[in-house]
Amino acid sequence: MDSITLFLVLSAFFTASAQQIQSNVIRGSSLTPGINSTWLSRSGLFAFGFYKQGNGYAVGIFLAGIPQKTVVWTANRDYPPVSSNATLHFSWDGTLFLQSTPEQRISIADSVGSTSAAMHNSGNFVLYNSDQEILWQSFEHPTDSLLPGQRLLAGTELFSGISATDHSTGVFRLKMQRDGNLVQYPAVTPDIAGYAYFASGTNGMGDNVTLNFSPDGHLYLLNATGADMRNLTDGGYPTKETIYLMRIDADGIFRLYSYKLKQNGNWSVVWSSSNDLCDPKGLCGLNGYCVSNDTEAKCVCLPGFEMVHPGNWTPGCDRSFSGPGCNNKNEYNTYTMEELANTQWEDVSYSIMSFLVKEDCKQACLEDCNCEAALFKDGNCNKQRLPLRYGRRKFSDSTIAFIKVGKSTPVTSKDMPKEKREGLRLDILIISAVFLTFGGMMLVISGIVFYKNHFWYRKLPFNGDVELSDDVALRRFTYLDLEKATDGFKEEVGRGSFGTVYKGAILRGQKIVAVKKLEKVLAEGEREFQTEVKVIGRTHHRNLVRLLGYCHDGIHRLLVYEFMSNGSLADILFTPEKQPCWEERMGIARDIARGILYLHEECERQIIHCDIKPQNILMDDFGCAKISDFGLAKLLKPDQTRTFTGIRGTRGYVAPEWHRKLPITVKADVYSYGIVLLEIICRRKSVDWSLPEEKAVLEDWAYHCFEAGDLGQLVGMDDEVDKKQLERMVKLGLWCIQDEPSLRPSMKKVLLMLEGTVDIPIPPSPTSFFSVI
Repeated sequence: MDSITLFLVLSAFFTASAQQIQSNVIRGSSLTPGINSTWLSRSGLFAFGFYKQGNGYAVGIFLAGIPQKTVVWTANRDYPPVSSNATLHFSWDGTLFLQSTPEQRISIADSVGSTSAAMHNSGNFVLYNSDQEILWQSFEHPTDSLLPGQRLLAGTELFSGISATDHSTGVFRLKMQRDGNLVQYPAVTPDIAGYAYFASGTNGMGDNVTLNFSPDGHLYLLNATGADMRNLTDGGYPTKETIYLMRIDADGIFRLYSYKLKQNGNWSVVWSSSNDLCDPKGLCGLNGYCVSNDTEAKCVCLPGFEMVHPGNWTPGCDRSFSGPGCNNKNEYNTYTMEELANTQWEDVSYSIMSFLVKEDCKQACLEDCNCEAALFKDGNCNKQRLPLRYGRRKFSDSTIAFIKVGKSTPVTSKDMPKEKREGLRLDILIISAVFLTFGGMMLVISGIVFYKNHFWYRKLPFNGDVELSDDVALRRFTYLDLEKATDGFKEEVGRGSFGTVYKGAILRGQKIVAVKKLEKVLAEGEREFQTEVKVIGRTHHRNLVRLLGYCHDGIHRLLVYEFMSNGSLADILFTPEKQPCWEERMGIARDIARGILYLHEECERQIIHCDIKPQNILMDDFGCAKISDFGLAKLLKPDQTRTFTGIRGTRGYVAPEWHRKLPITVKADVYSYGIVLLEIICRRKSVDWSLPEEKAVLEDWAYHCFEAGDLGQLVGMDDEVDKKQLERMVKLGLWCIQDEPSLRPSMKKVLLMLEGTVDIPIPPSPTSFFSVI
């Protein structure tokens, strides 16, 4: 205990000494990318300022004194890189902010009242008041790394970067839990043991436990009394001309690195949280699984699947085939079952059956149209729906995964007999000989052979010279097909900014669909329409309404979607007798957030929805919320997207930047989501002039109730809610609807806040940013 006390005293002494060895920054200073781009520490080892990221610049802290400029902290890491015209200001009022455009000012640190700043030799950037008291320091806001002297406090976490060169928030996190356990999880998961893939095993062993990092490479856990709970590394490594860095890498493993300053070599791994590169759950994305050897981890798609985004495994894999669905009685005849041995997956089965042999499990899934995969182990058959998550090859695991894959059955012609391959080749030779004599017949035969060698989901020709490629498993309809399917567009089920929706039936009336007639389609023509349909068609997420087909026939542009029998969120939320309970509403809020997150960060091409509102959130048979109309803004003329701003005198779902003619980013969807979240919480419309004036505009009333500490008014006496969760949700909604886009959280952070894994600070008034300018 005495040695620990001595260590803490010495640490305080060296910290105080380090504060004297610093590079002071005075108010009024500024940086720009280029020559005057950083504030250096006194030693020149660390720098605070601009560094190159992608095609632009980010602001952060990095090791400038070594050839490998290693980034250890990033400000506003999920904000897009800025151009070379950006300026970082330490203003005369003591605020530190980034001016990316004349209209856009992004806060870097909560530093009102600071009088000076310093880049310390320790790698800590600090803001001081006039009494030299610390107002803000980067060590208290870590991103993916820790430096010696820095701690990870109870309740805080590190998030990996996307890659070694992109420091935006990645898909893994390391959390110092309040129960004393240091745990690694996939980023968007609750703090539940089933999602963990590394744990220190110190839960329940002390209060206010922290992860500490000594200059000699010692990583260890201390509780509030100063008792050493667990050593992650032994420490005692050489410190002369050597520096250490701890980082959770993009592959999900956190490592201790060392670097010898005099040798100008590479970072060396001293210690890692796992030696199995496939341990991090979700490394290969949805429908992918990891196979590792001693030196690398390889990601593989499920049989019948292909990467959503070649070169990027985060979005995972999607089907390379399409099936007829549950309404076809012979549906199982079009599939086969592929077997994967020794693989582990997250078990989210909807049905568990007991069989003695694996063949019974295989057949049970094949004959169940809802079953898309089955996990067989120890006589248990767990039926699954897609997507499958957290796949890993584990030779010690006896689980067998059966994957349902579409058959690639050739289409035969009545004019050409069906024979074996050898016979077919002979027929082709005979046909070729006949062709020499009967030249006219050659065109017919060639057409038949060409048709014979195309699979049932193949390239679909358009009225033009552009085609959708094989990776779009969508059905093409003629206008007459859809006119017949909808009985002459007889039953209208919805109407919105993009057009009118009709109920229809395809596959001989067995499958009910929603047919959307688009209005004001892009005048540029076919190529743009086909490109956007391809992007929308490749989206696959349980919280997005699935696009099944399209019509590109003359002047007609229609889209065919799965039919959602329970209508829209507006139908149930604003109808008193249908309103869901609190837990159901929170589930709906999470569903919507997951869908938007997929559009923003996980699909092949980023999609900004531009029209998030309850009418565009549809409900399936199981109460699952699905987003509709995503991507349609790209199919329409620019003036059509501007119709969303036509609300006069009231605030709706449209972000303020639309009205100010500022660039539209994904943060516009975050604003709309915030309004919808408040509606979900309060079970009322965002604007309702039938209410008293002070309650008519929901966002104003919600902030008034929050400020007054009277959130019970928002939900009413008859609604049983968790008061702590209610406060969290209202705070999140108020952050999402901030007028300044940079203050709104990303959808990834929104989902973490919804799931209770990230603390939510007190929000300012939504309009406070612009009211003080």
